[in-house]
Amino acid sequence: MSFCSFFGGEVFKDHFKPGIYVCSKCDHELFSSRSKYEHSSPWPAFTETIHENSVSKYKERPGAYKVKCGKCGNGLGHEFVNDGPSKGVSRF
Repeated sequence: MSFCSFFGGEVFKDHFKPGIYVCSKCDHELFSSRSKYEHSSPWPAFTETIHENSVSKYKERPGAYKVKCGKCGNGLGHEFVNDGPSKGVSRF
């Protein structure tokens, strides 16, 4: 899953320091740096959330889901079906 920010460019794509990624609006825990992986898109990408309710998502079009913060609904980007690291890595 890769996430995008349309305001001022993405600053976390190449950021791999240990830590927790939180929602920019409400500080809800979203992802651990342990689930982050290198991706060809210009946005950071993750394989799993911290909590089951970290994000919510709905099908926006075939093969693409809109992803939002599970607490406040802040838009986080998109999840694209069959887009991610090599097989065997957990996906949510």
